[in-house]
Amino acid sequence: MKKLIINKPYPKQVEFYKSKYRYTAYGGARGGGKSDVARNQGIILCLRYSGLQALFMRRTYPELKENHLIPAMKLLKGIAKYSSVDKAFTFPNGSRLKFGYCKNESDLLQYQGQAYDVIFLEECTLFPEIVFQTMTESNRSSGQMKEYFPPRMYFTCNPGGVGHAWFKRLFIDRDYNEKENPDDYFFIQANVYDNPWLMKNSPDYVRALENLPEKRKKAMLYGDWNVFEGQYFTEFDVNIHVCKPFTIPSHWRRYRVFDYGFDMFACYFVAMDENKRAYFYKEIYEGKDKKDQFGNEGEGLTISDAAAKILDLTTPEENILATFAPPDMWNKRQETGRSAADIFAECGVPLYKASNNRVQGWFDVREWLKVPKDGGKPKLIFFSNCVNLIKTIPLLLHDEKNPDDVATEPHEVTHAGDAVRYFVSGQPLAAVSENNKQYDYEEEDGFNDYNGF
Repeated sequence: MKKLIINKPYPKQVEFYKSKYRYTAYGGARGGGKSDVARNQGIILCLRYSGLQALFMRRTYPELKENHLIPAMKLLKGIAKYSSVDKAFTFPNGSRLKFGYCKNESDLLQYQGQAYDVIFLEECTLFPEIVFQTMTESNRSSGQMKEYFPPRMYFTCNPGGVGHAWFKRLFIDRDYNEKENPDDYFFIQANVYDNPWLMKNSPDYVRALENLPEKRKKAMLYGDWNVFEGQYFTEFDVNIHVCKPFTIPSHWRRYRVFDYGFDMFACYFVAMDENKRAYFYKEIYEGKDKKDQFGNEGEGLTISDAAAKILDLTTPEENILATFAPPDMWNKRQETGRSAADIFAECGVPLYKASNNRVQGWFDVREWLKVPKDGGKPKLIFFSNCVNLIKTIPLLLHDEKNPDDVATEPHEVTHAGDAVRYFVSGQPLAAVSENNKQYDYEEEDGFNDYNGF
């Protein structure tokens, strides 16, 4: 039988080949040799273990064909038999390496009920979380192997894409719920400098990465998971837009704003200073999208429950001037003739209708996040206790069909951002100076460099 010949792996790739973790991820930047090491690993495992059933996935068939099927045909000619019908290679020892794709959730149906000892999700941040979750159900013993082999999944990716949030939580932030075992997850960060072949043979490509604009270079060259391709609010910086809580002056104007749905209630308390700078200082973030410590979805808040949460967190001295809410709160329900705004008002929380012009609203938020040319502070500052707001704002993506808009997927990261947009579009009034004194929070003990995220 013909021998398999692959390029000599470099240290980061060797680490990937040797990994026996339940979930192993590789990459994080351009030029790290992700595709080759993943494809080769699938082939090596099929040759090493008799009867192994492996699945290799990309988002679309054209990507799958160009990046993996054609190279695999060259590598495996005379080694494994290829079926164009199944898009799978069958090895003499009974192992099988199938190539598949999943562009839409409906494509997942072809994998349900299947069992694969090994699954590869190539460029996994292009997959929504539902794909990852569904494929874990198919990652189980196929029953066709002659020796024990614990099921595994392998991932390759760059920062960005609809799956950025779930991947970052698991492999970068390592933020796990009770049902997830931290010891299962292993990430190997690799960039172009780890790839000696590319450094030697494509110096122009390396220089092109080094000459990118600074923020894009952080993502593409260094694999910075806080700056990535497709990110909407590239202006956001935790060292600029986040501060430690401080005592808010009594003369500052106070507001509330929320995005309400039964899946999530994201509500914020906001204070405005004399310079029309907004400080988001308290957060309610509860609903089905917010899982508890055991990984279970929340029940979702009814309107009366949401109103009660707001009132419980509001103190008399705050003197809230207005509570901004999206226009759909005023839609009358046919069966009752009442709107959500009516029910909130009956529960003691009257609402003020904010604009829902999405594109203009997002443009305005970007302006408020912008650091002035004179080096002053931006108009949006978030207290560090607004954890979910700080976590989700940088995860918002450009909409693929309308780049001026924010994508509505992944839906679970959009709630807090929508609330910020409603607040800005509500045109809140700045505080009136107290005895003509311009208050600066740096005069107090509130602001420090923030390194919490």
